[in-house]
Amino acid sequence: MKRPRLLFLVTEDWYFCSHRLDLAKAAREIGFEIHVATRIDRHAAAIRAEGFVLHELNLDRRIGNPVREIAALIGLLRRVKPDILHNVALKPAVFGSLAARLTGVDRVINAVSGLGYVFINRRGAAGLLRPLLVAAFRFLFGAKGRHVIVQNAYDKAFFETLVAPGQVHLIRGAGIDVEKFVPQPELPGTPLAAAVARLLWDKGIGELVEAARLLKARGVDLRIALVGKPDPANPRTIPEAEVRRWVEEGLVEWWGYKDDVREVWRQAQIAVLPSYREGLPKALLEAAACGRPLLATDVPGCNELVRDDDNGLLVPVRQAPPLADALQRLAEDPQLRARLGRRARERAEREFSSQQVIAPHLALYRMLMPV
Repeated sequence: MKRPRLLFLVTEDWYFCSHRLDLAKAAREIGFEIHVATRIDRHAAAIRAEGFVLHELNLDRRIGNPVREIAALIGLLRRVKPDILHNVALKPAVFGSLAARLTGVDRVINAVSGLGYVFINRRGAAGLLRPLLVAAFRFLFGAKGRHVIVQNAYDKAFFETLVAPGQVHLIRGAGIDVEKFVPQPELPGTPLAAAVARLLWDKGIGELVEAARLLKARGVDLRIALVGKPDPANPRTIPEAEVRRWVEEGLVEWWGYKDDVREVWRQAQIAVLPSYREGLPKALLEAAACGRPLLATDVPGCNELVRDDDNGLLVPVRQAPPLADALQRLAEDPQLRARLGRRARERAEREFSSQQVIAPHLALYRMLMPV
């Protein structure tokens, strides 16, 4: 009997491997033939090794050429003929849904991990694009057989104003492998706070650097590492030259991008992410599973994961002084770090493990296409 086809549409192959590979493997185990459409960089072998059918698709994360990209998606859907199309992230969701409507693919899941740049920023191109996106959501996401997956309660409430509530599903993040990410004892020496993120202004990196400047003036014994790289496809990227100036000033260390962040959390005692808005940040989930206390801003996505003085600390968004105060508090109080880190691990196991995230996805697949 022919297996039903599940097609994942993702912009980058590394993102599929880090955020959707375990889900795809689980879907394969319940009977789906897995197809993956993405930009191919360094992870093609890992995807094909699972027996998945890989399709090269260059979907620019910037505005790009919409006509050409939608035409490519239409061609892809006509070739693959998926029984279920699972679009991951905002642009694949919008463009993939439009292509599905034009080709008769009537079972579509749109996983919106966060509303991102257009909804964080109020001016310029973002302000012009926002009403267009809202109209697209209403038109493309609400038809029969369409479902939206969001990662936090704020985004769920937002989409329920646009489509039927029964078509919106809250599934908290991509999950975390709590057998792979495990607690490790703190290393001795000067405490280290790590921010694992793309180097974007909207991730609060500017405020983190300003907090580092304040802490340096106070004489606080704390290292701060940026673990990530600029993202030229994002209009809010931080130029590499700016990052290097911060390093030369002695404010932060820059470790670049890391495929496996377990070594980061072996060395770092504190996980920090002063973002302006998130879906549900996997970087903090990984740190939590490693037993590290979390320091984040009190914004959608971050406050879905971090509870103040429970598994971490929450600070106001876009404000360096409270961020500096919280970093100093964690740097100078190892008992506090230990208490928050234990709770972070407990909640990662109980609420955010991969299996707890995979199960509702599989239930949705079965509802759309019994297997």
